[in-house]
Amino acid sequence: MTINSVSYLLPASIEDAVRAESEIWKKDDKIARLWSKDASVWTNDDESKWLGWLDIVGQELGDLEKFQKLSTDIEQSGFTDVLLMGMGGSSLCPEVLAITFGKTNFHILDSTVPTQVKAIEDKIDLAKTLFIVASKSGSTLEPNCFKQYFFDRVSQISNEPGKQFVAITDPGSKMEQVAKDDGFRHIFYGKPEIGGRFSALSAFGLVAATSMGVDAGIILNRANEMVEACRNADPNSNPGALLGLILGECHKAGRDKLTIFTSPEIYDVGAWLEQLIAESTGKKGVAIIPADREPMIDPENYYDDRIFVHVGLKGSAMDESAYQSLEDIERAGHPVIRIELETLYHISQEFFRWEFATAVAGSLMKINPFNQPDVESAKIEARKITDEYEKTGALPEEKAFFEADGIALFTNEANVAELDKIVGDDRSLSAYLKAHVSRVKSHDYFALLAYVHMNAENETSLQSIREIVLDRTLAATCLGFGPRFLHSTGQAYKGGANNGVFLQITSDDEIDLPVPGQKYTFGVVKSAQARGDFQVLLDRGRRALRVHVGSDLADGLARILESIK
Repeated sequence: MTINSVSYLLPASIEDAVRAESEIWKKDDKIARLWSKDASVWTNDDESKWLGWLDIVGQELGDLEKFQKLSTDIEQSGFTDVLLMGMGGSSLCPEVLAITFGKTNFHILDSTVPTQVKAIEDKIDLAKTLFIVASKSGSTLEPNCFKQYFFDRVSQISNEPGKQFVAITDPGSKMEQVAKDDGFRHIFYGKPEIGGRFSALSAFGLVAATSMGVDAGIILNRANEMVEACRNADPNSNPGALLGLILGECHKAGRDKLTIFTSPEIYDVGAWLEQLIAESTGKKGVAIIPADREPMIDPENYYDDRIFVHVGLKGSAMDESAYQSLEDIERAGHPVIRIELETLYHISQEFFRWEFATAVAGSLMKINPFNQPDVESAKIEARKITDEYEKTGALPEEKAFFEADGIALFTNEANVAELDKIVGDDRSLSAYLKAHVSRVKSHDYFALLAYVHMNAENETSLQSIREIVLDRTLAATCLGFGPRFLHSTGQAYKGGANNGVFLQITSDDEIDLPVPGQKYTFGVVKSAQARGDFQVLLDRGRRALRVHVGSDLADGLARILESIK
């Protein structure tokens, strides 16, 4: 048995706190209670209903034949590409596996931005693609839109379109019935007792792994080694519990920004960690905010609200300057955790380790880590807008408080008043953007929320904006593409502490695509989601500004960058 190695260096006060809390966990037998699904480990709410992830590895190991049959079926059927359509927990683990194992013919669609939907369509041969619809509830808006669109497209070239579709869903869901009615090739079932972000080692991760040619048996066997290690009743010898105690005690000490660095081979694991940690811990006015893919700065410039983790692959030729920076960060007195994967397949151990750790940290934070009370709020607001579009054929009118040269700014009266006070007589785009950034104080974080096509060009531009804000404020920074972050970090942004400053970016759509069977289009859905998300941020009293850049996105992003500079 080989377990991914872990080492850590903590400030003395946090080290003492972890040691003391470890003794409490041993005395109160909390690890055994966690495994017995005792809700009193947390808030005595409904936690016991959401702990199916503890046992899923063993259950799936006993049912490997279904994955072997799927693998054979895909090989014999001549599919050249696989497109998985889902959101959040249904898509992030598959994305990590595809990128980590270099599966370029496995595609993910988790965006309602029309250009992104079209870009995916242009990459694949519709007649030779296997489509996987992944939705636990079967009622999530985005996967249903994706399914309707591509099922319609395949129907135009095939008399049996269902033969190219697979569903992953919970038993009894709306999607199960749709899959049966439409003659789907396969239906795989999730476990109702496992929430989406804890579903990596269930059918949602394993069907995707199998379809891309990654061996589900090896994934499960490696993960099972971590599962067994996490049964240890001594937190100091339990890799998941120890990590969770460190996260929880760091949070108590005000270190609530988890800064994630990775080696290049496994860089996308941060996207999965973002959802797991933010959506699990961000509620009731507290949160651990993950900062993934943030540029490094001089160690002495980090505030004392940070905890750092580096997840690397054994033997990786990590950039020497980055390695030196980690050592400098340790010397500067910040908590640093280092995790090293034995092989790429050992990534499955991290899925379980971090799930267990997140559950433990939630206990220390006195929250229910398995619910997501604030995710639904944005869905409700978006639904109001799409319902109105269905009735009237138009989006509700909105009024910018500032417009110039095709760029418009939106927020509520309270934010406008504060911004106007800062800018004084200089009512310009640059002044307003600089004023908004100036509201980021020490121990805050800045989140860039971009409802645009997630491609390399746009990500580079947005990372440049992020870097300028980081250099100027020294605060933790986050970058999320909408609407995918709504099923991930969006929970923490709305339900966590009010220490975030948000810049939402939207644009006109170059093209639009219909959602078959609906009056609304993908562009309307995307706009409704952006507006709904923004409205909830305002309703929660957040410092939020929306920038709408019109039809020339590249120029708009460049102007935002120049203005903030």
